[in-house]
Amino acid sequence: MQRSHDSRPRTAAPVAGAVLVGLVVLCLLAAAGWGAWGQLRAAMNRPGPGSVPVRIQVPEGARLRSVLDQLRRDGALQHPHWVELYLRLTGRQAKMQAGLYQIAAHATPSQILEQFAAGRVLLSSITFVEGWTVAQMRQALDSDPDVAHQTRGLSDEQLMQVLGHPGEPAEGRFFPDTYRFAAGISDRKILGMAYQRMQATLAADWAQRAGGLPLAGPGQALILASIIEKETGRADERPKIAAVFVNRLRLGMRLQSDPTVIYGLGEHYDGSIHTRDLQTDTPYNTYTRAGLPPTPIALPGAASLQAAMHPADIDALYFVATGEGDGSHHFSATLAEHDVALRSYLKRLGVAAAGASISTGAGAAAAQHTAAQATRP
Repeated sequence: MQRSHDSRPRTAAPVAGAVLVGLVVLCLLAAAGWGAWGQLRAAMNRPGPGSVPVRIQVPEGARLRSVLDQLRRDGALQHPHWVELYLRLTGRQAKMQAGLYQIAAHATPSQILEQFAAGRVLLSSITFVEGWTVAQMRQALDSDPDVAHQTRGLSDEQLMQVLGHPGEPAEGRFFPDTYRFAAGISDRKILGMAYQRMQATLAADWAQRAGGLPLAGPGQALILASIIEKETGRADERPKIAAVFVNRLRLGMRLQSDPTVIYGLGEHYDGSIHTRDLQTDTPYNTYTRAGLPPTPIALPGAASLQAAMHPADIDALYFVATGEGDGSHHFSATLAEHDVALRSYLKRLGVAAAGASISTGAGAAAAQHTAAQATRP
């Protein structure tokens, strides 16, 4: 009797079924994973819950999770762990530059990460005004809320030591301008920028100075520029003001500049210059002392520095306000001419000219002092 044999593997059907089931499971998992990935990507581009801008300070070396947790507490982010998961799945490294950031209302997680990576920190600015003293500059800096205060409370001497310039006077050493900076920067860095800017400007101007100036070096030019800065606000007159003082220095005449007297009075200045002020000796009283004062008296701007290095080619030794209301001055080469100009100024003020000839100072404020004297009983 002949037997028949079934040559098919007996396990083929179960194996095929298992493979099919596995494929189905993988497809389902892939579909689920793809769906989850799609949801995660969508979440990264979904507007955040914050309805108002949020500021956050990111210190050097900060961990991403701590920053994300802070954003969650501040209401700018809902799921910090989703952000970390997204970065892991994409193989991206979180990049954060230190600084103060302002996160916009409803910013997406992707936008927040991109802002950190690009270092788009909150920018602020501060203006140091031409003619300010270093005390006024420091007061403005100390009151700025966007600055990290490291020098507040230091004396000027301590400040210069911290900046790496011990023994150097602080007055006049910082260039007046508007400085833009990342919010949260230290006042020390801002002052360092202003100091270096003044040094560079002063060195460049000194290298291109006019010949024959009676100045011993760039330091004296800085002092002269500060006096020019305080004597006039008119850019067109600064070279003429410089010429008056340069001519006086050449002749050995005292500068007789009222702003130097005011600076020397310090807190004792009551808003007016009195006869006793002109006669009271201080290191800054250029009525009682010859030559330049020992330090600048203010922060000179670029125009005053240029004027000090390039005075006008005139022989004037005096100047007085014209009284025309535009801040202009009359410049004179002789005392007689100066007295005429002074009488004209007093006449415009409606003040009797008696005693006008007593004013022999170079500057315009001396005329105002004379006017005040003339109107007293």
